[in-house]
Amino acid sequence: MLNDQELLRYSRQILLQHVDIDGQLRLKQSRVLIVGLGGLGAPVALYLAAAGVGEMHLADFDTVDLTNLQRQVIHDTDSVGLGKVESAMRRLAAINPGVRLVPHRAAMDADSLAAAVAGVDLVLDCSDNFSTREAVNAACVAAGKPLVSGAAIRLEGQLSVFDPRRAESPCYHCLYGHGSEAELTCSEAGVLGPLVGLVGSLQALEALKLLVGFGEPLVGRLLLIDALGSRFRELRVKRDPRCGVCGDRHA
Repeated sequence: MLNDQELLRYSRQILLQHVDIDGQLRLKQSRVLIVGLGGLGAPVALYLAAAGVGEMHLADFDTVDLTNLQRQVIHDTDSVGLGKVESAMRRLAAINPGVRLVPHRAAMDADSLAAAVAGVDLVLDCSDNFSTREAVNAACVAAGKPLVSGAAIRLEGQLSVFDPRRAESPCYHCLYGHGSEAELTCSEAGVLGPLVGLVGSLQALEALKLLVGFGEPLVGRLLLIDALGSRFRELRVKRDPRCGVCGDRHA
């Protein structure tokens, strides 16, 4: 049950008929894994902790650098040189001490990633490289766990939800295949802070919808964000029956 302090803390979202007390209880009982605590993972972690997600697994092997602070708003100047997991845990514990925080400080291999995904209800991919996204997607498909995936570079963002529990849902590999050898990073191409904040906030929103069970998640849809023109565009994405990752999951 929710105690009096929790009823007060979450009162504004409990007022929503789509959440109510039952939805807040579902959040309290939920476990999520956030892969990457940078520009995308920062707003994701902040909003999910504030919303009352009961258990948050935080995965990142990197340390806070001064160049991160332009967009990675979960960290601050005093965190430079600290591990991103430690920095994030300190901030999240201050925001909501009722959330259980589980650190994953080392780079994950296939086995440790599979174990981490199996231990949660939902995964948020906030990483910044294709190989990690592919590995996270494969682990989610294998475990049958929904994946909220976001990306941002320069002035462009993308967001989608891949849910292997739904027969019609594509996976990340259906959409992107084997990626590109010429993949750029933010350190090479640049990125605007509010854009990653926007994409990360939308990832947190999609996660709350999935965990509580309301609204229409972005399954089978890719949201494209053009920050330069302040435009949103949506593309339909179908599951590839010959996909090397999810193609035979419903056979």
